Amino acid sequence: TSLWLLSFLLRSSALRQKGCLEKTKVEAEAELQVDGEEVVYADFQSGQEVWTLPEFLGPFPSSTVRNFYKNAVKGRRLCQDALALWILEEKFPPEVKDAPESTIYPRAEEVLGVENTLICFANHFYPPPVNVNWTKNGLEVTEGVSLSRYYPNKDGTFHQFSSLSFTPQEGDVYACTVEHTALEDPKTRFWEIHEVSGSSAGPAVFCGVGLTLGLLGVATGTFLYVKGQQFN
Repeated sequence: TSLWLLSFLLRSSALRQKGCLEKTKVEAEAELQVDGEEVVYADFQSGQEVWTLPEFLGPFPSSTVRNFYKNAVKGRRLCQDALALWILEEKFPPEVKDAPESTIYPRAEEVLGVENTLICFANHFYPPPVNVNWTKNGLEVTEGVSLSRYYPNKDGTFHQFSSLSFTPQEGDVYACTVEHTALEDPKTRFWEIHEVSGSSAGPAVFCGVGLTLGLLGVATGTFLYVKGQQFN
C-alpha cells in the first residue's frame, strides 16, 4: 500500500513528487524534475539531498529547492501518518500493482572483441523497485553489473536501468531477468551475439564488386549494340 503526491510548480515545467510505501524496501521518495529530467532527490539513508544535474549546467536556482531535504523529511513523516490513517479507515484496501515491461539492448553497435555495455530497461512498474539478474550462457553474472535507482514516470509508474559490461564473442547468449511483486514469474529477455564484422569493409567490397560488374555489363551491351549498328 502506498500514497503518492505530484505537484507542479507554477510558471515552470518543474514537478515535485513525494510518496511513501508500506512494507517495502522503499520507505519514501521525494524528488524534483524539470522538463522530465530529475534534478535532485532526497537520499533518506544518507540523510542528504543528491543533485543529479550534469555539472556543466551549474547549480540549480536555490529558491526553487530551498530546504529541499528538510521539507522532504517533514513530507515523509506526514505521508506515513496519512498512509497509516488511510489504511485504518479503509480496512485492508486493495493493493495496486503494475507489472514491468522490459527490453534488452547494447549501448553501442556490437563489434566482436570490443568491450560494450548491455542495458536492461524495466518500465511502467509500480510499486518500486525491481530486481534484475544477469546470465551469460546460462550462468549467473555479477561482475560488471550495475543497477540504477528507480525514476518516476508522469503516469505515476516507474522505470529503472541495469547494465552489464561485456565483450561480444560469437555464439554467446546473455539474458536479463526482471523480478517484481506484480509478476507471477520473473520476466527474462535474451540477447544473442551473432557474427559481427569489425568494420563495414565487407558490405563496401560487395557493393563495389556489384557496381563494377554492372558497369561491365552496361559497357558490353553498349559495345555489342554499336557493332550491330555497324553491320546493319
